[in-house]
Amino acid sequence: MSESPDARSLVSVSSQVNLMDVDTIDDKEFDIPQVDTPPTLESILSELEDEDEPFVLEDTSILNTDSMDAHSCDTSSLASSDSGDPAHLKRKRRTVDVNATVHGSVLRHSLLKGISAQIVSAADKVDAGLPTAITMAGVIAVGTSHGLALVFDTNQALRLCLGTKTAGAEFGAVSALSINHDCSRLLCGFAKGQITMWDLAHGKLLRTITDAHPPGTAVLHVKFTDDPTLAVCNDSGGSVFELAFRRVMGMRSCDSRCLFSGSKGEVCCIEPLRAPPDLRDHPIMHYSLLAMASLTKILVIGLKPSLKVWMALPYTKSDPSSVPQLTWQFVAVQKTVNPILAFCKGDTVHFLLVKKEETGTIHVIKQRQLHLSCDIISLSWINSHTLVLVDSHEKLQVVDRPSQEVLETLDLEQVQLVYNSRHFKSLATGGNVSQALALVGEKACYQSVSSYGGQIVYLGTKSAHIMTLRNWRERIEYLLKQEHFVEALSLAWSFHEGTAKAVVGLFGDPVKRKVVVGDKMVEILFQFAEHALKKFSEQGKIQVMEQHFHDVIPILVDYCLLLQRADQLFNQLYTRLMENKVAKDVFLESLESYIVADRLGHLTTPIMRDLLAHYHGNGMMDSLERCIIHLDVTNLDIQQVVRVCWENQLYDAMIYVFNRGMNDYITPMEKLFAVIGPPLREGRSLTDEDVVMGNKLLVYISCCLAGRAYPIGDIPEDLVVQVKNQVFEFLIHLHSAESSEEEEIFPFIRTLLHFDTREFLNVLAMTFEDFKNDKQALEYQQRIVDILLQVMVDNPDFTPSQVGGLFTFLARQLAKPDNTLFVNRKLFDQVLEFLCCPDDDSRHTERQQVLLELLQVGGVVQFNEERLLALAEKAKFYQICEFLYEKKNVYDRIIECYLRDPLRKGEIFNYIHNLLSMPGYSPEDKQTVKNKVLQHIQDLMTLDSSKSADLVVFFFTEDVQQIISEIQDDHLLFKFLSCLLEPREGHHSGTSFLLQPDLHELLLDLLCRFAPQQLLSFLQTSQHYRLEEAIQITEKYHHNDATAYLLEKKGDVHGSFAVLLEMLKERLSLFTAECDRGVEGGDGRQDEEEGNQESILTKVKDSLNEIIALCHRSSHNLDQHQREVLWFPLLETMMASRKLVKGLHAKHTSEVLKELTMKVLNCMSSFISLPAIIQRILQDPVYGKGKLAEIQGLILGMLDTFNYEQTLLETTTALLNHDLHWSLAHLHAAVTRGLHPRQDYCNICLQQYKRRQNSAEEIIVFSCGHLYHFQCLQQKDCGRGFTSKLQQHWSCYKCSSSQGGRGGHSTEAKRGRNTSLAQTHVTSVHHDAGAEPHRKKQEQSWDQLRCLYRGPSRLSILSELSHGHSHETARTVVPTQAGTENFQLQLTPPPLLEE
Repeated sequence: MSESPDARSLVSVSSQVNLMDVDTIDDKEFDIPQVDTPPTLESILSELEDEDEPFVLEDTSILNTDSMDAHSCDTSSLASSDSGDPAHLKRKRRTVDVNATVHGSVLRHSLLKGISAQIVSAADKVDAGLPTAITMAGVIAVGTSHGLALVFDTNQALRLCLGTKTAGAEFGAVSALSINHDCSRLLCGFAKGQITMWDLAHGKLLRTITDAHPPGTAVLHVKFTDDPTLAVCNDSGGSVFELAFRRVMGMRSCDSRCLFSGSKGEVCCIEPLRAPPDLRDHPIMHYSLLAMASLTKILVIGLKPSLKVWMALPYTKSDPSSVPQLTWQFVAVQKTVNPILAFCKGDTVHFLLVKKEETGTIHVIKQRQLHLSCDIISLSWINSHTLVLVDSHEKLQVVDRPSQEVLETLDLEQVQLVYNSRHFKSLATGGNVSQALALVGEKACYQSVSSYGGQIVYLGTKSAHIMTLRNWRERIEYLLKQEHFVEALSLAWSFHEGTAKAVVGLFGDPVKRKVVVGDKMVEILFQFAEHALKKFSEQGKIQVMEQHFHDVIPILVDYCLLLQRADQLFNQLYTRLMENKVAKDVFLESLESYIVADRLGHLTTPIMRDLLAHYHGNGMMDSLERCIIHLDVTNLDIQQVVRVCWENQLYDAMIYVFNRGMNDYITPMEKLFAVIGPPLREGRSLTDEDVVMGNKLLVYISCCLAGRAYPIGDIPEDLVVQVKNQVFEFLIHLHSAESSEEEEIFPFIRTLLHFDTREFLNVLAMTFEDFKNDKQALEYQQRIVDILLQVMVDNPDFTPSQVGGLFTFLARQLAKPDNTLFVNRKLFDQVLEFLCCPDDDSRHTERQQVLLELLQVGGVVQFNEERLLALAEKAKFYQICEFLYEKKNVYDRIIECYLRDPLRKGEIFNYIHNLLSMPGYSPEDKQTVKNKVLQHIQDLMTLDSSKSADLVVFFFTEDVQQIISEIQDDHLLFKFLSCLLEPREGHHSGTSFLLQPDLHELLLDLLCRFAPQQLLSFLQTSQHYRLEEAIQITEKYHHNDATAYLLEKKGDVHGSFAVLLEMLKERLSLFTAECDRGVEGGDGRQDEEEGNQESILTKVKDSLNEIIALCHRSSHNLDQHQREVLWFPLLETMMASRKLVKGLHAKHTSEVLKELTMKVLNCMSSFISLPAIIQRILQDPVYGKGKLAEIQGLILGMLDTFNYEQTLLETTTALLNHDLHWSLAHLHAAVTRGLHPRQDYCNICLQQYKRRQNSAEEIIVFSCGHLYHFQCLQQKDCGRGFTSKLQQHWSCYKCSSSQGGRGGHSTEAKRGRNTSLAQTHVTSVHHDAGAEPHRKKQEQSWDQLRCLYRGPSRLSILSELSHGHSHETARTVVPTQAGTENFQLQLTPPPLLEE
């Protein structure tokens, strides 16, 4: 717990690895196959980019780093920004979520004021220029745009100003900086390509290197390796060079070697592996590893002992403008420390673990990726678990690598980061760089960020900033300053449990760490309590104060219990909270949830006393009871608690106190019996409270006898037998302690039997299950049974159900194999007489059910079955009779039981069906049952005709005629036959008797009598009646609609027409007569007459519609004369009806009839010629002798119909012509369209057609893009349809093969893209012949295409629709065959070919 260093100092400390705290992870988890022969640079650059491999999940340990401080400007994190929201008043109680994640402020963001001020001062006073680069080791160096390097010490004092403005004018801006590991040398790279080395101890220029890389390129990076004589640089040409420094005979020199040429992929980022001081001897450091990031790949190479490529990995797809990032960090895994390389380009950070194997090879292992939703422009490790990155919006994010959780986000907009775009574009040397590198350079800020020793420094245009991880105390204090106590406690708890991220400053043994953090949390809890008490005085609003303390106090209690500091909770904290009454009340109420959850089992005496007084004073009795039964009662005032519990009916708490406090299990029972006993003895009804108490008593007795404590837990093992014996002794007491003279014997058992006989017996039954070899318990068992019999038998106070329940209980006990009870068998005979008493009609069902249960127990309870059967029949216990008949296999008598039992009549059908269909019964039994069913078939039909019909269909098909003959009631017979003959599904639907015409005709006769409205639907659905007989039946009952339907079905259209016409005439005469009667009747019955007229008019319209429909259906199959025989009588009937119209309403009636007549004319005009109709009208005496005005309406109506049909015909013709033109235009466009082959070679022989130009082979190209030689396709038998070569119909071989068959076997209906829609024959040889062959080929292609598109024309569809009259014509029109009509056209457009 070291204190913070001086605020103005910059302490540089190397990273320390604590191997004792490393998580144990199996090294095998990271192993992948090793590469025997590492690739060369040339092979890597020529490789195709591979798919990204999945990363291996791994874990790392904490790297402990010391922090450094400067002028802190506190920033708030996103994780804690919403923690200050006030709790809403409606929230009742705030509880602690120990899994909640709170990170607080992880980073300390500090402005380096001294350095910032001197950067600005140097720019203003000595024209040093703007800052361009920064690096940090033991010192901080800042490069400027005028070629100067300013070096600052740990106190932010300017130590050195390296370079001159003259040299700066020659070299350009400082574009890169690097300090070696002992802070003795500084390398400066310049925008015009020069590199200088400076001695930081004396400020001397040691080297000026001008030939290390090609001229005219800027230095993007220059970096020392851990070898002080070796450095690497990267220029704007994308090349990487090794710089080896030599000093021979006092002469300093530099040898340059090209490691990577920018002509094979430009490198824009390099990062040598540099170890902290204590890891300089790590085996991997002997290889001097260097990571390089080009625009497409990541490479890891070794510079020593010889140049070698150890790993190359292509990027996943990313934005071309994304900046590649590289950064190394040593991480401890399985007590070994190895470097991890983190790299990214875009939004995904990848991790590579680099290990040295015993064989001497370097092993690179992929690990889990980190996905972020931002474009990363800077990536740095701040310790082995934590990364700090900056995105393109200058948002800084702190990320925990193992959990991939963003811990904090800061805005760096105020920093005004310096970007290196000018150097990446090499503007100082003329801008001779590639567009790709210039695009990446737009967001490059490599030289503005430098990390060292757990610190990261950022360079702004006028300032420098440093980021350091806060230690754990600082993070907590930061939240406390903002009064975010809840978040501070949550963060501290995560430190306590070891779940916090980016932890700094906690070392040593985990137990000691917990103690230190726990002390800090207690301190916070007291601060929180003080703050809460000061925030609200006693004068505040009570409701607001209560809500405030409800938010605070549960958190105090929760953390005290989590930390196991209950003593501080009950002493210091409670003493402080008692000063505020509201806080004290809330504290006492908040204890309930912890007591009930068994997190708090012991309270101090003062708090227990206050708790009792508070809950009792506020009427919170249920809460008090819940608390008492979970608390240790040794420190309670038992007398006070018992008194409070009894007064407030807290029976559970009272029982608990007696049991746990005094080991007294009998007194609670005595108290409860004293309450429920008197009303039960006096016959009074119990109140709800009495019922609750009685149920508690039963449960309590059950628990005591079973060895369980009430209401929770178990009785101590040494007391179980003693308590059980005490309870039995109590129950079998002859009298209670304070008995009166009127008290009956055995009052306790009697009370329980009266309260709930069945439940008390269940309690005894469960108790008797546990009795094995306990002699004492068996004696109690026999004694209890004797008392039960003595109390209940021959006692009128108990109902038959209660007595029967007792004997059922006894029968079950006696039936056990290890039974030791003795019960007199004569008692069971007495019970039988009692239950079967025929004089007692009360509780009939109840008595029967009790007796049935007694019989079903069986075993030792044996009755004389004949006597029992006689008693049951006499008492009308039909279920008992069924039970006995079932045992005797007398199944036919069971049917009578069902029929006589009013409660179970409906179940008889299921019983009969199951018995006759299940295999477990003999044929003789089934036949007996069948005979009984036939005897009672009429009763069954009366009960349910539908289910009776089902029985007949399944089991009585041969007895149908006999059954029908025995039914005397015609209406019952009608209902039965309707159900019997209705359509069925399943294997019984074709049963032969259902096809008998006699049954259907009998049902038809009954339908005519009882349900004429169902007659037509029956005739239409049934096919099993004879037409002649059916016609006779319908004529007998004068059902003309049905007669007409049957005549039409028979084929006698004219007979059907005559019947319907006669019915129409009758209704028309009724209609006209009703109109005349309406006139004569006057106004008295006007409304009634109008209703009658409307009803008759509706019938007239129905009849007319039926007869018109008949004429329509029939006219299609009749000649002109036969049609006139149908239609003209109908027309004459309608016209003749108008002659009968007279009276005041004649005009209205005439208009109605005229409208109906026009309907007939319009319908018949489709089948009868118009001149014939007009001639017939004029011949009619009604119209022939009259004036033209009388028939004007009819003729004009006919002319309107003619005009409508003429317009319809013209419109249809125009549509067909337009459709023809459109289709032909598209066909022409399709057939004249060129095809573009996908490849320039045949898809069968794979030879390019261009290479075979000397031969006269033809090329066939399909619309799918495949190309073939004519001979190749012919050999594969892909032609069909025609004989000649030019007319042969080809299909694509490749597409046909992929669809599971060759083209020659595919059917016309399944043609897809494998068939060419515009097959084109391309000749490889240039012919000099005329255009005639070409024209013939086009005509043949045209004919093939027309055949391909041939389908039903619109004209044929309209023709089919106009002539269709049956059900078949309503379906989809079948396409006509080619050649059956002169004109044929496809309605749908041809499929569009792909471009």
